Amino acid sequence: MRSSIRNLRSWLIIGLLSLAGCGGSDTPASSAPIKKEGSQAGRRPRIVTTVGMVTDIVREVVGDHCEVIGLLSEGVDPHLYKPTREDVKQLDDAKTDIIFYGGLMLEGRMEESLKKIRQKGKTVVAVSESLDPATLRKPPEFEGHFDPHVWMDVTLWSQCMEFATKSMCEFDPDHAATYVLRADLYKSRLSKLDAYVRTSIASIPEQQRVLVTAHDAFGYFARAYGMEVKSVQGISTESEAGVADVNALVDFLVERKIGAIFVESSVSDKSLRAVIEGAGKRGWKVKVGGELFSDAMGPAGSYEGTYVGMIDHNATTIARALGGQVPEGGFRSTQQGGLRIEPDGAAKDEK
Repeated sequence: MRSSIRNLRSWLIIGLLSLAGCGGSDTPASSAPIKKEGSQAGRRPRIVTTVGMVTDIVREVVGDHCEVIGLLSEGVDPHLYKPTREDVKQLDDAKTDIIFYGGLMLEGRMEESLKKIRQKGKTVVAVSESLDPATLRKPPEFEGHFDPHVWMDVTLWSQCMEFATKSMCEFDPDHAATYVLRADLYKSRLSKLDAYVRTSIASIPEQQRVLVTAHDAFGYFARAYGMEVKSVQGISTESEAGVADVNALVDFLVERKIGAIFVESSVSDKSLRAVIEGAGKRGWKVKVGGELFSDAMGPAGSYEGTYVGMIDHNATTIARALGGQVPEGGFRSTQQGGLRIEPDGAAKDEK
């Protein structure tokens, strides 16, 4: 708690306009001025978010001070998602005060709607576009675009959370101290989660540290935690994998003697089933190591329906399937006591 208070005082002294770790950006989404246009008296500010990962970090920061409406539920692929009339109405509603989304083309077909709403003067914030471009992946197969799956690196997503906090402090300075305190406590938890993931993946025998999935959503995870990653299709799920893609992955699995691949909760497993069948025809048995959360979190209200639970589930599942050593209850079982964030922003000891 003392550390949290020290950090709070430091941030307030420096000024709430520059939280640590939020890199600058020239993009309109992150450089647009944030102005509190004023919510109607007697109601909480309304925030609308897109994917669950963004929704979760925003809720962690604002607590009960704001109403947070997440548009995309569990199992929904943001690359393919087309906003409904109700979605557009929520985004463009006069009662919606501020919008947070992932950015870097993650939301695909929703980007155009967000752009139009920003042009009308509403505050629209792309959390990942606040990151230093030098920290972003830009593989050649991404056709000149940055990889948007930055939440797979806990350290980068923690920085995105800080930028969301900065945006909320500018928008609602009356509650800035509470937002900063909540962000500080949450950042501490994310730091512990990051350490858990590193330890878990490091426990996998080195030659088995290969993550094979349906689409290329785990590049940041692989880079941050020391894995090689292979996928049957590229960054987007909009196009299906071809025969050549399937055959190439079969060749890789057989040559490297990789025995486990992973399906994703929001992506069809059709192509991976073809890979398993192809490897079997060549005398190599490949199993499904488990289901991972890539572009969407788990069910609402569940542990896996939080960002921490999502990453814990992924790291624990991967490590177990590939021969690593992890606690039976994953990261959650390692957290004995600590701090609980109350709705009013106060911190209390958990026993």
